[in-house]
Amino acid sequence: MKQLFPENFLWGGAVAANQCEGAYQEDGKGLSIQDVMPRGIMAPPVDTPTEENMKLTGIDFYHRYKEDIKLFAEMGFKVFRTSIAWSRIFPNGDEAVPNEKGLQFYDDLFDECHKYGIEPLVTISHYETPLYLAKKYDGWTSRKLINFFERYVRTVFDRYKDKVKYWLTFNEVNSILHAPLMSGGIWTPKEKLSKQDLYQAVHHELVASASAVKIAHEMMPDAMIGCMILGMPVYPLTPKPEDVMAAMKAEQKNYFFADVQVRGYYPKYLDSYMEENHVKIEMEPGDEDILKNTVDFISFSYYASTCETSQPAAELAEGNLMGGVKNPYLNESEWGWAIDAVGLRYLLNQLYDRYQKPLFIVENGLGAVDELTEGPDGNLTVLDDYRIAYLKAHIREMANAIADGVDLMGYTTWGCIDLVSASTAQLKKRYGFIYVDRNDDGSGTLERYKKKSFYWYQDVIRTNGQCLEDI
Repeated sequence: MKQLFPENFLWGGAVAANQCEGAYQEDGKGLSIQDVMPRGIMAPPVDTPTEENMKLTGIDFYHRYKEDIKLFAEMGFKVFRTSIAWSRIFPNGDEAVPNEKGLQFYDDLFDECHKYGIEPLVTISHYETPLYLAKKYDGWTSRKLINFFERYVRTVFDRYKDKVKYWLTFNEVNSILHAPLMSGGIWTPKEKLSKQDLYQAVHHELVASASAVKIAHEMMPDAMIGCMILGMPVYPLTPKPEDVMAAMKAEQKNYFFADVQVRGYYPKYLDSYMEENHVKIEMEPGDEDILKNTVDFISFSYYASTCETSQPAAELAEGNLMGGVKNPYLNESEWGWAIDAVGLRYLLNQLYDRYQKPLFIVENGLGAVDELTEGPDGNLTVLDDYRIAYLKAHIREMANAIADGVDLMGYTTWGCIDLVSASTAQLKKRYGFIYVDRNDDGSGTLERYKKKSFYWYQDVIRTNGQCLEDI
């Protein structure tokens, strides 16, 4: 049988610290923006953490990580994507001295991964800007955050340089245009935020990301550091030329983040948008040189595609962060996300043709309401054939993209264990191969149960994808 995936393909799963760890003020951790976002992305933050915020306890990964890593190892993970909570290392974000207990936690976590031969893939900033930086400096609208971030990355690079080979700078960096608080720690309400301040914050993040790449290459010459974008192909709703142009413009706004991080400079097509919206990015001497420090690979999330049109009366897509209009040819998840496995192949080809750098799918999965039930062996499980079908279709298109010539490093499914949703702050929106007994009202034992998909993904990894007979 033809080999579908490279021998060294990195199969695994992904989580984020703020959605799974809990222990939100334990061992010296400071507050992050997530601790005051009890209802997810779209709702306004609260002044102080509240009991309704599921992320305060998450799935208690902070205390149960050994149990969970053992389950990941049982599935055969080659890689585990997680993030470091900035406020565990620097509780306010601007201190001169890091919190040793926070550093030790990630030492122990990475050691546990290596115990089972699992490589950590670490996101440095995953939607969890320290709350103090958001409130005092208005997040990334302030250039001061570049220096604070540089101190943070030097600290974690120095501490984990012998334990972490794969790094990402900012999670879904392009999402700042749509969720400025969650993505950029910007405390100013979105409706009051000027485009000038928003794109200035974007510039500060891009400079900080490039600076982190430079520091990584200096401190860890054998490591690989990548960018991470929210990947969402945009199709024209019809062949009408105006719709095609609308789709192109939408993709340009999305891809300019990767263009800067991969090519090392701002794309020319952005000039007209900046001029039309009276935005002038303020650069300091040296910024353009810093931006030339480009990433080693491109990672991205993929959940859905969307459409664009020049017609104002089109039906808007629901659920996804990037907006757009509905595709009449696609089914949707329970949360309104278009299910488009072929779109993943399209996106992989699009990104590889554009950049000619290795790609890494670091988020992909199906959020669904799962029902814990008794399995054939008498043990509690979830018969999640719908998740298996979703993932199987997407992995099929990954194999097709590799056959197309795409250089794909690996694949980490999102929420490999059930965790709190970033978009809705719910636990009933489950993604994992492992069911966690915790409910939106805070009830539950936090016990872990293997779903049917657990064993299916175990087989996929064991056979390096060869078990998928219909590929």
